Amino acid sequence: MTFGPPTLIASDVDGTLIDDENRVSSRTVSVLSAARATGVEFVLATGRPPRWIAEITDQFAGTDAFVRYAVCANGAIIYDVEHDRVLWSANLEPDVLGKLGEIAYQQIPGCGIAAERAGRSAHDAATAPFVASAGYEHAWLNPDHVEVGDDEVFSQSAVKLLVRKPDMPSGEMARRLQPFVGDLAQVTFSTDNGLVELSVPGTHKASGLARLCEATGLPDNGLIAFGDMPNDVEMLSWASHGVAMGHSHQAALDAADEVTVGNNDDGVARVLERWFA
Repeated sequence: MTFGPPTLIASDVDGTLIDDENRVSSRTVSVLSAARATGVEFVLATGRPPRWIAEITDQFAGTDAFVRYAVCANGAIIYDVEHDRVLWSANLEPDVLGKLGEIAYQQIPGCGIAAERAGRSAHDAATAPFVASAGYEHAWLNPDHVEVGDDEVFSQSAVKLLVRKPDMPSGEMARRLQPFVGDLAQVTFSTDNGLVELSVPGTHKASGLARLCEATGLPDNGLIAFGDMPNDVEMLSWASHGVAMGHSHQAALDAADEVTVGNNDDGVARVLERWFA
């Protein structure tokens, strides 16, 4: 069956929407503006926390490609971008975090542990958003974590527990953890450079998008979704039309209905231009 035009657009951010310089291309802004002009909304669906969303949405300032909502933390946070409000979050409780931490230390000796927490807004001063064990090596170029003792990492509910081992592929880390984690948490990864993310079971970008659509009335029956990594698999499978980037992890390629070119070659824009030129 031929798909299109989409009624809703959802896109992963890193490796998908933005290029390797963290920029949204003018071509992508143009086609998303054209989609918005027809009433089709664009939602970010990312592993990023709310505090890392503005550097993306600010690139749409002054255009018609206005972003109202983002599904953050791999579906664990529903974020109202327009009003800077966390609308909902799925949290791992301290006892579960402690158990997951024990498993991680046992199965991946020498790993670092961190917790991502949800406040009421992107920069909620009352909530330390990212706490990490001593020696944790951040996987991204913009580290903003607070180093604390392990007890403090596990002391409050968190949307994600992150396990970090820079010299081990993320896929290998996930394979080691999954049999022992069982149904305690959802296991996924968004980069293959030694980082695995654990969240509430059944929490992923597809569940986050479904919850967002139910809460806001956005349509989910004609959703097109773009992604490139294992944390996009559920979204690509659930969407009416899932599109993987050309450089994608094999799991994302297998889940998609279509493969486009890479993020540095306007892969998202090239697909959307079929309907919103």
